[in-house]
Amino acid sequence: MTSAVIVDVVRTASGRGKPGGALSGVHPADLLATVLTALIERNGLDPVIVDDVIAGCVGQAGDQALNIGRTALLTAGFPVSVPGTSVDRQCGSSQQAVHFAAQGVIAGAYDVAIACGVESMSRVPMGKALVDGDPHGPLASRFPSLPNQGIGAELIAARWKLDRAQVDQYAARSHARAAATAAAGGFEREIVPVALPGGGEHTVDETVRPGTTVEALAGLSPAFRDAALSERYPEIEWVITAGNSSPLTDGASGALVMSEEAARRLGLTPRARVHSFAVVGSDPEVMLTGPMPATHKILRRSGLAVGDIDAFEVNEAFAPVPLAWAAEFGVDEARLNPRGGAVALGHPLGGSGTRLLTTLVNHLEQTGGRYGLQTMCEGGGMANATIIERI
Repeated sequence: MTSAVIVDVVRTASGRGKPGGALSGVHPADLLATVLTALIERNGLDPVIVDDVIAGCVGQAGDQALNIGRTALLTAGFPVSVPGTSVDRQCGSSQQAVHFAAQGVIAGAYDVAIACGVESMSRVPMGKALVDGDPHGPLASRFPSLPNQGIGAELIAARWKLDRAQVDQYAARSHARAAATAAAGGFEREIVPVALPGGGEHTVDETVRPGTTVEALAGLSPAFRDAALSERYPEIEWVITAGNSSPLTDGASGALVMSEEAARRLGLTPRARVHSFAVVGSDPEVMLTGPMPATHKILRRSGLAVGDIDAFEVNEAFAPVPLAWAAEFGVDEARLNPRGGAVALGHPLGGSGTRLLTTLVNHLEQTGGRYGLQTMCEGGGMANATIIERI
């Protein structure tokens, strides 16, 4: 069977996803075009050989409407013959783009594809696409009330008995690990500079706060406290704050995926192989537990055990998510998000899947690890899981 290999992975540095953030003046198509251009130029390719560009994006409205995958590749100067499409699997959109690209290669439909993602949360705020509609309306008979993801995180904290101190300690650790990696130059190979409208370049993750302490986090108020929901969910202790959640973020990322034969023909050295993939649905009310069944499913399919995996990237949408996941699988936290996660590095929704992949590939290379597993909770109760093998 044809193998799908990852030849390169890149990302932009994060920007705070609100007005005044470092990347708020950059159109999201330009953000994604920066990533696409870097993948082509770093590998000396003629973009005409790209069979498809598959772009993850959640807020497909405003500046991100009308198929931003196609808009971005044309902005990047790709030939008009190169197609592009945009995928919405909520937070896992660009991870799903990787799955689609790899599946296309394995099926023989693609020789070369780019899986990527972007989100400008400063320019297209969360929920903007919902202003003129009620997409959950038809679900009311089955799910009378679907709370937001913050309540899902509170329910996970309550059901896995994670208290405020534990989630704040985890959040502080995320910032410490990301800051240490940056200081050691560990992100240099994966970050590509973004040209800013006023001149200069953005190259440093704006969302990382090196001086974050548990004591400072303890002073923050719960972000989702609600009297009515306290009655509905009496088990909730209201531990989720802005400090132990992923921040609103602008950013883009991408992966160059191709067949091993195409890589040989082009004189390129693959960095990793897409070993296995899985996707599942989960309870849409709690919403964020999907990484657990997704991990069980991919381990069964891959024939690998938890002990075979050298590093795990479990998206830190909220600190309780990776903590509950680690408890489920008995994973040593030294192998969990070893370079920090979304609490520190940010969560640009549609761009997060390939951001995690970028960080995972580079971590395996820098530590000599063989296997990495990535999983992501997703809105509506879903999760993707991917296992890669360093080459």
